[in-house]
Amino acid sequence: MFNRLLFFFLLFPFGVIGTTINHGEAIEIGGIKQWVKFQGEDDQAPVLLFLHGGPGNSVMSYADRFTKELQKHFVVVNWDQRQSGQTALMNKSTELLTVSLFVSDGIELINFLKLRFSKEKIYLMGHSWGGYLGLLLAVARPDLLDAYFAINPMIYQIESEQLSLQAMYAMANNENNQEAVIELDKVEIPFKSWEQLYYHRMWLSKLMKTTSPTRSKVEHWSAVWLSLFNEASATNLFEFAPALNCPAYFLIGANDFQTHYSLAESYYHKVICKEKKLYWFSDSAHNPHLTESEKFQKIVVDIGNKKRNQQ
Repeated sequence: MFNRLLFFFLLFPFGVIGTTINHGEAIEIGGIKQWVKFQGEDDQAPVLLFLHGGPGNSVMSYADRFTKELQKHFVVVNWDQRQSGQTALMNKSTELLTVSLFVSDGIELINFLKLRFSKEKIYLMGHSWGGYLGLLLAVARPDLLDAYFAINPMIYQIESEQLSLQAMYAMANNENNQEAVIELDKVEIPFKSWEQLYYHRMWLSKLMKTTSPTRSKVEHWSAVWLSLFNEASATNLFEFAPALNCPAYFLIGANDFQTHYSLAESYYHKVICKEKKLYWFSDSAHNPHLTESEKFQKIVVDIGNKKRNQQ
C-alpha cells in the first residue's frame, strides 16, 4: 500500500490531477450578469482570457476555430462583454457604455479568474476593439498579467480610418470608380452617422477582399455602439500607453486596413517594453486568428510553454 501511494505522489507530486473543463456560466461583473465560458483539457493549466472585438461581436459560436489547440495548454476563457451575446440576452447594461466601464469590468473578471483557478496572474488576449481594451488593461493592471497578446489592435483608430480612407480613394481612382468616390466623399471621421460608417466599411471590404456588411447590420450596430467606438477611436495609444510593464506580443495581419497594420507596427517599435515581439501573418487581413489559425495557435502555445519552462 505504501509503495502504491509513493508511486502516485511521484507521478503527481502535489496531489493535484487536472480535469477537463467545458462549461459556461453567468457571473456578476459590474453589477450585472455576464456570460463566461471555460474550456480546457486541464483545469490546472494557465488561464487565457480572450477579449472579443467589435465592440459587441461575441465569438462564442465559433471560438473553437481558433482555440482548439490552445485548450490543450490553457484554460481558455471567452467572455460576452456587456451588451454582447448571451450577456445582452440575460440583461441590459444598467450604465452608459464607456471605455472606463469596460476596463473596470475587465479588471473585475481577471480578479475573479485568479480566485477561481488559484492563479497569481493570467494570460490576456484581445482582438481589434478587444485588442485595444486589452492594452488599456495591461496599462492599468500589469501586475495581473503573465503576458498580453494583441491581435490587430486599435492603436489610434481615428488615424487608422483616415489611412484606410486614403487607400480606398486610391483604389477608386485607379479603377475610375465614380460611385465609390461619391460615396466615400460622404464619410467624415470620426463617423457622424451609421451611413458614413456603412460607406466606409463597404468599400473597405472591397479593398481587403472580405464580405461587406449590410446596411441594416451597420445601422443596428451603430445604435448601440457608435458612441463607444468613437470614444475609443479618439485614444492615441502612442501617447496614452508609451510603455507596457508586462510582456507583450503583437500578432498582425499584413493586409489589415481596418485597424491599420502600419499603426500596429509603428506602435510595436515605439512602445517601451522589456519583453515584446511582433508576428506577421502575410496571408491575413483583420482576422489572422481565423485565417491562419494553426500558425496563430502555435505561436501562442510556444510562448506559453517557454514561459512555463522559465518559471
